[in-house]
Amino acid sequence: MEKIINSVGWNFDNSYARLPGVFFTAQQPEPAPSPVLVCCNEALAADLGLSGENLKSEAGVTVLAGNRLPDGAAPLAQAYAGHQFGHFTMLGDGRAILLGEQLTPLGERYDLQLKGAGRTPYSRRGDGRAALGPMLREYIISEAMHGLGIATTRSLAVVTTGQAIRRETELPGAVLTRVAASHLRVGTFEYAARWGSAEELRLLTDYAINRHFPELTGADGRYLLLLRGVIGRQAGLIAAWQLVGFIHGVMNTDNMTISGETIDYGPCAFMDNYDSATVFSSIDHYGRYAYGNQPQIAAWNLARFAETLLPLLDAEENTAIELAQAAIAEFPELYHRHWLAGMRAKLGLYNEEAQDETLVESLLALLHKQQADYTNTFLDLTFDTRQDAKLWADPEFTRWHEAWRARLARQQETPEAVRQQMKCHNPALIPRNHQVEAALDSAVRLGDYQVMERLLRALARPYEHRPEQACYAELPQPSAQPYRTFCGT
Repeated sequence: MEKIINSVGWNFDNSYARLPGVFFTAQQPEPAPSPVLVCCNEALAADLGLSGENLKSEAGVTVLAGNRLPDGAAPLAQAYAGHQFGHFTMLGDGRAILLGEQLTPLGERYDLQLKGAGRTPYSRRGDGRAALGPMLREYIISEAMHGLGIATTRSLAVVTTGQAIRRETELPGAVLTRVAASHLRVGTFEYAARWGSAEELRLLTDYAINRHFPELTGADGRYLLLLRGVIGRQAGLIAAWQLVGFIHGVMNTDNMTISGETIDYGPCAFMDNYDSATVFSSIDHYGRYAYGNQPQIAAWNLARFAETLLPLLDAEENTAIELAQAAIAEFPELYHRHWLAGMRAKLGLYNEEAQDETLVESLLALLHKQQADYTNTFLDLTFDTRQDAKLWADPEFTRWHEAWRARLARQQETPEAVRQQMKCHNPALIPRNHQVEAALDSAVRLGDYQVMERLLRALARPYEHRPEQACYAELPQPSAQPYRTFCGT
């Protein structure tokens, strides 16, 4: 494939391609017949050291579509495995091509991946393509997560291909350019442990340390420290999800990153009415990945990661198992600490009291009882408004509110300081499912991206609480049919 002159600012390295060949297959993207740029994240481009103007040029779009390679690219499809709904299977990049790693002006390293760029050896009878709607959904939700301050892969651009793809119906094809700290997954290590050699597993693990925990490079006990580091990052990540009502929907081990970033926005959605049993994914028939199960599933996934590292933790298997079990046992407390600290912040609490968790759990129980909106209830508490008349009329909630006000009175911070803290931890809006669907429908069916662009602008700074964001806090109309999401494959 022809390479192009560098006018965009590409500054590629290809460290993953220097790992043993068992971890990837060199793979060219399949060209798109008539690429058209429909979304470009110019702010992200600037952070990456790229010229947004040149990225939107014909030469830039040919790269984003996979028709040409930028200077320095070494495209490949990554091999990995994973437990999907608890069942282990061989996977790999079935429709994604890693172009390489962009080195930013600040010396940071980010994967640039084309999602929907054609077949690979791991496509498993798939066509390797992606539909426009799911790629736009990932663009919206990943950028919303970034605005919320949650670690996430990001979206640089979406290009339509001019090629229809066949799912249940004929759909417009598209390619998303995903930006990630890396695409190393728990599933990458499961693959290495199952099909790689002991030396290949060690090389992969050292690579992960050098890339994501460089302070551990060469340290004694670094493999155990890596495990504990990944556990710590995931504990913080899952707590952040819970605090904003985010439901990933497909928490397979191939969708848990070593970097601690949220990845794969297929059947994800945000919760409206509070219910720990909330499930949106059409394929999660038994609620394995329900909102309330996400911390336990994360711990289960991390146990699978620990199993892959056993040969590196200690030469004596029983000792290795004991070390791994002790590390995994730390997850619940780490998660709980992050979650409770976040809940205290959402309620304006600066110090700690023994009954704080009871206060939080009592509020959540009332939200569930009254089917109250999770996000807007915290906004009501922040700004002393009463949008949900049913909740505020409940005598139990009145007693809870009095207990909360009494709790606030026992700390030294002023009401102004309390409100400011709550504003910084309770977003003015989330990507409401009906708002996202309206944006996608306008874009995909009508070719009108203005609805999506306005939504993205509102989602970019959710803690500023600007007047123009208020319309996005409006709840959907009641529906007899539960909202369902799909993987988008």
